[in-house]
Amino acid sequence: MKKVLQTALLVGFIVLTTATFSFAQISATGEASFPFFHLGCLIIGGLIIVSLKRKYDKLYLSEAIGSFALYTILVAMFTAPVVDALKTLIS
Repeated sequence: MKKVLQTALLVGFIVLTTATFSFAQISATGEASFPFFHLGCLIIGGLIIVSLKRKYDKLYLSEAIGSFALYTILVAMFTAPVVDALKTLIS
């Protein structure tokens, strides 16, 4: 039962984080240039982390959530609005 509850919590976190990423990107770039590739990468990465959590019992819930949070930040750093903001910050 504990394994099912932890998996459900992890899936909930992944869905909420991916939805937040999508909302932030659509509000920053609009519908015309939405980064569907980045969204797909987040979904695939979330599925991989969930499958690893289900396969390995010694993987803690906090480790899985932390790794997906860091992965989301990494994916978000390479989107167009963030790259444009970094260009203006450097220049």
